[in-house]
Amino acid sequence: MPLSNNLVFTVAVHLVCICAVGIPILVLFLAGKPFKRGFFCDDESLRYPYHDSTVTSPMLYAYGILIPITVMIVLEGMRAKLRVHETIITSKKLLLRWQVPPALQVLYVMIGVFLMGAATSQLITDIAKYTIGRLRPHFFDLCQPLNLKALCAKPYTYVENFTCGGNATDHQLKELRLSFMSGHSSFSAYTMLYAVLYIHARLPWRNSLAVAARTVVQVALLSLAWYTALSRISDYKHHWSDVLAGAAQGYLVAIIVAWVIAPLFNYKNLVKPTEGGRETTIRPTYQMDLPPNSKSRFHDVGVP
Repeated sequence: MPLSNNLVFTVAVHLVCICAVGIPILVLFLAGKPFKRGFFCDDESLRYPYHDSTVTSPMLYAYGILIPITVMIVLEGMRAKLRVHETIITSKKLLLRWQVPPALQVLYVMIGVFLMGAATSQLITDIAKYTIGRLRPHFFDLCQPLNLKALCAKPYTYVENFTCGGNATDHQLKELRLSFMSGHSSFSAYTMLYAVLYIHARLPWRNSLAVAARTVVQVALLSLAWYTALSRISDYKHHWSDVLAGAAQGYLVAIIVAWVIAPLFNYKNLVKPTEGGRETTIRPTYQMDLPPNSKSRFHDVGVP
């Protein structure tokens, strides 16, 4: 049996790829030291009050991971129940001599690509954070630099050597230098847009009711990402440009992963089983081909 058909070998290779991206993220989080940027004494953008996050990190990662994966499980379950033929799986996969059903193989591929994209987006964000070291809007409130009057005796002075005198912890002082780019914005943008694109590509129906329901869900997901990004500005966690750059990066990575890496938009047509007994197709921008010389039940469905 070729190694490529052994799921244990395939999973091992995929885990190595994920670790190649995940380990640098972990190293930066545990031992990374951001660039020590100074401040201008008259910089009003650093004098906002400190507030707790409206969307906390646990909330962000919970909805950012669970919502897309739930979407994938539901849609792939629908497709398996409707017996939509998949061209994504081209060979049998074995897991300890057990042949894995095609539906599980597809789900594995889809979730794996999504998580790899999320890790890549996070790594891009972290590299920017630690390289640039931009100070957060609540810098002065949390740091409270010692001898500030003496340091800023002259107007427009740029101060590089200072010591924080507040009650902030070491972790908080490190976070003070990680304003650019916004991690909340990039992560929410990537995960929610990817879920939107996934629904658009993999929903097995194209009637008017399905399209209406799809649109409502897609708008809700994008609104959640938009709200998360805006909350980082109103909480004074980031400057508006940090949020803009983070969201743009997340959207860009989601589009690249969906169109280039994931097998979402690589098909010529989509088929929908009905009881009509006729074989026809709908034609969005991707394809689901039937097996050669196969008998099936399909019916015309218009694309709104």
